[in-house]
Amino acid sequence: MKAAVLREAHKPLSVEDVDVADPIGHEVLIRTAAAGVCHSDVHFQQGLYTCEMPAVLGHESAGIVEAVGPDVTYVKPGDHVITCLSVFCGHCRYCTTGRPNLCEDRESTQRKETDAPRLSRDGETFFQFANLSSYAEQLLVHEHAVCKIREDMPLDKAALIGCGVTTGVGAVLNTAKVEPGSTVAVIGCGGIGLSAIQGARIGGAGRIIAVDTISSKLQLAKELGATDLVNARDGDPVEQVMDLTGGGVAYSFEAVGLKETAEQAFRMLEVGGTATIIGMIPQGTKIELTGHDFLRERKLQGSSMGSNRFRVDMPRYVDMYLTGNLKLDEMITRNIKLDEINDGFEALLKGEVARQIIMFDV
Repeated sequence: MKAAVLREAHKPLSVEDVDVADPIGHEVLIRTAAAGVCHSDVHFQQGLYTCEMPAVLGHESAGIVEAVGPDVTYVKPGDHVITCLSVFCGHCRYCTTGRPNLCEDRESTQRKETDAPRLSRDGETFFQFANLSSYAEQLLVHEHAVCKIREDMPLDKAALIGCGVTTGVGAVLNTAKVEPGSTVAVIGCGGIGLSAIQGARIGGAGRIIAVDTISSKLQLAKELGATDLVNARDGDPVEQVMDLTGGGVAYSFEAVGLKETAEQAFRMLEVGGTATIIGMIPQGTKIELTGHDFLRERKLQGSSMGSNRFRVDMPRYVDMYLTGNLKLDEMITRNIKLDEINDGFEALLKGEVARQIIMFDV
């Protein structure tokens, strides 16, 4: 199969032939239909985060089951599925207390050292990024990394639910538990930020303030549910939000992944407000806040993949899309081919796109 491989940080990905093993045990072999291009993958290509190399990148995908291992009971060949990097073991303390996104025993969902690697070529083993490696024509994953969905759901739109939508909508509804009528600010209007804006709209927020530096993204945010737009190029976004609200927002969401925007998310809170960090802030970066600000019960928290229970959440998001409540078509800027992945990364870095989808022949 063809796959996009990261061999060295700061270098372009190379599209190579990679061999995928046959499924064993609880594994599922999937024919990839579509994969989203997410900023998280770019973080690794840029060296802001590290992983083993060579690695087949990609972690936001949907496809059709081709084959299953002898122990698989959840899906069968022909089923349509969304993948999720939050593969769960099902037996650790987090899984058994309803927080499978924080699973602490994902090793048990991997192959044993005595087994042949899932991805290889001529004796070389490829690291399976995020337990998935979606930038490839096929995926070989544990059955606890897939969610079966209804077949009338378009697979290119379903791919978005594999990460960006689940992360953004979930951060609002699951992590922060935004209350109806409350004020919300979302910093960053990429795929995850736009999903957070939709989560706030679906959750009944009374006022949703979108913050970005690119006018086209702000206009898209308005289409998806933002009630107010703040262009950070026009001045301090914290001051702009404070002026709009007369004292700050009840909930803020950082969807950029920078020290500066994380601090801004906290500073634009009203007394008793909660800031949720969704973006991947580079490893080793520290956020600076004053201790005095916490005396008024302002809170700062993280969100891991939207605090998802993805086999519950993803089918709901599919239903929301098919009934018109969750807008996904508008989030897709363009479709590309696998061999255009480096152009896709470049467009993402320039801020030219919301979401790009790699389309495969299925």
